[in-house]
Amino acid sequence: MSSLDSSFSAETTETAFRPAIDAHTHLFPERLTAAIRRSLSDETDWEFSHPVTRSAIEAVLRSAGVAASVALPYAHEAGLARELNAWLCDQADSSDLLIPFATVHPDDEDVAAIVRDAFEAGARGLKIHCPVQECRPADSRLEPALEVVAEYDRPITYHGGTAPMFEDNPYVGFDAFAELVGSYPELRVCCAHMGTYEVEAFLELARDHASVYLDTTFAMSTSAPETMGFDPSSIADETVVELSESIMYGSDFPNIPYPYRNERAGLLARDLPQETMRDVFYRTAIDYLGLESEPVLGETTESAADG
Repeated sequence: MSSLDSSFSAETTETAFRPAIDAHTHLFPERLTAAIRRSLSDETDWEFSHPVTRSAIEAVLRSAGVAASVALPYAHEAGLARELNAWLCDQADSSDLLIPFATVHPDDEDVAAIVRDAFEAGARGLKIHCPVQECRPADSRLEPALEVVAEYDRPITYHGGTAPMFEDNPYVGFDAFAELVGSYPELRVCCAHMGTYEVEAFLELARDHASVYLDTTFAMSTSAPETMGFDPSSIADETVVELSESIMYGSDFPNIPYPYRNERAGLLARDLPQETMRDVFYRTAIDYLGLESEPVLGETTESAADG
């Protein structure tokens, strides 16, 4: 048995991972998924083999022990967000696993109405992909949308860091995200991917602000060194324990170029207290999402399909 396989004993998986909330997944119409994957492949050497339909995606997640998954949309141009939000909320209506977020493009007409309508249709929060949508987190064009988010007390997940290919991008980075936190201290905001590549600065921001969250997506994967040039071990166990109420598990599934188990293998292999594991894999997401009660936990079973 390899060291990776040994970290997935039934006992470890059941007690440390199950039930999990994956706070960073994606579900798009299939043509849009194909376009996103082509764009990523053009920028990297990544290849994608995971399924793209909701039922097939959820089968993999369930087999791993995921009880709920947060689907994060983003619109790469104006005029797409309203339709994309409606489609995702419709998908969620047919699922007991999926928690939909909404998106809005800064150049949309009436960004406030788009976000409000999505929240009324069931979207749990807002997703902004700063480099793709060409906006800083606190972009003035988004201000009416952020006011709606505050009114509904919903969270916002940003791609606000420089990884994996945005180190020279003017819309991302610690300074831009800190500007958001300073301008909207009442908002619950998450910087995806642990804020890579400015991890230490983002960790410090989370220490100083209870409203700031980070997700583990991609950055804490056992594949992170080769896919994004980041060593997860540079984040000490003590730091994860200290900030477990600010760090939540995420994966980017299905748009990852490696097996889903790689996202959690490194975290499960750490010598972390059970309370820390429960925070990272479940409770922190409950808090971030502002859920008054835990999501209904569907049955999950082990399966060789969990790639």
